[in-house]
Amino acid sequence: MKKLLLPLSIIVLMLATTSCRESTAEKAEEAIESAAEDTEDNLEQVGEEIEELGNEIDEEIDEERYDEDDN
Repeated sequence: MKKLLLPLSIIVLMLATTSCRESTAEKAEEAIESAAEDTEDNLEQVGEEIEELGNEIDEEIDEERYDEDDN
């Protein structure tokens, strides 16, 4: 009985350790994917805001040009 208990315990420990590592790796992968998606969304938002600011600046420049032409 003792001869079976030790190898069985080792096998159970190995299986438990392996499954923990797999779930940890899966969680890490999910966290990385989530961070990448968040970064992509934030970059898109920043790009849109920069484009809007560029359009506003173009409008102000055009207004100044038209004001100078009127004088």
